Amino acid sequence: MSSAYAEVNGVKLYHEIYGQGEPLVLIHGGLTTIGEMQGWVQPLAKTRLVIAVEMQGHGRTADTDRPMSFTTLGDDIVALLEHLKIPRADLIGHSFGGATAIRAAIQHPHRVRRLVVISSPYARSGWYPETQDGMSQIGAGMAENMMQTPTGKFSKKWPEPQRFPQFLDKMGKMMSEDYDWSADIAKLPMPVLLVFADNDSVSQKHIAEFFALLGGGVKEPGWLNTRLSKSRLAVVPGYSHYNFITSVEVPQIIGKFLADPLTNAPAGGAAASQVAPAPEKTQ
Repeated sequence: MSSAYAEVNGVKLYHEIYGQGEPLVLIHGGLTTIGEMQGWVQPLAKTRLVIAVEMQGHGRTADTDRPMSFTTLGDDIVALLEHLKIPRADLIGHSFGGATAIRAAIQHPHRVRRLVVISSPYARSGWYPETQDGMSQIGAGMAENMMQTPTGKFSKKWPEPQRFPQFLDKMGKMMSEDYDWSADIAKLPMPVLLVFADNDSVSQKHIAEFFALLGGGVKEPGWLNTRLSKSRLAVVPGYSHYNFITSVEVPQIIGKFLADPLTNAPAGGAAASQVAPAPEKTQ
């Protein structure tokens, strides 16, 4: 594993690189870090070049004066690819990271080979009402309790650790803003895999509507699967939104999706898969 920082769009984006093969960017959930994703990183890195990233204000990527929006975070992912000299990559995002990955795919579709969205809706209304209420309550007033989160612990090592409460205010504001990306979702050109827990914080109705926007589950595929959608849906039993990161099934499902001949774009995106800048440190 190598680790480094990339100066992109006003933040120093911490990332770790594992394995070799076609490039894949893995984006964590809210207030978590790369460490909590190791159960997914390691299996994927057996056959792929996995770039695990910590977004603005998360983990070792310190917060700055820059405002937070999913639009900006999506741009950060593509700026990281440019920094690493990778023309195209597969994107995988969990929860908060799923929204970031969606925005990157919408804003820069030519840079995304395939998209994997884990436990993240296409509209804020897809979250259950109590989940929406909880996200709206994130703010500086919760800083003391939030110091126990992985990001809270890392914030003590930021150049300006006193920024953590302010960062929570920005997170809460962003998570409270209404959005509906359905029109853009329906235009996505790349194959998309949706992965949700059977007891997720996103409603099953919304999950079905998300899949339908991608052309999935809306028509009979034919006896020989001649009309099979290039997008996929997986609902994994026995998990909630809050423990889904421990699912051993998720990386297996992702691996199958990436290996499926129907989801493989023409060659070219993997040409730079071995390209990465010299790391600042190696562990």
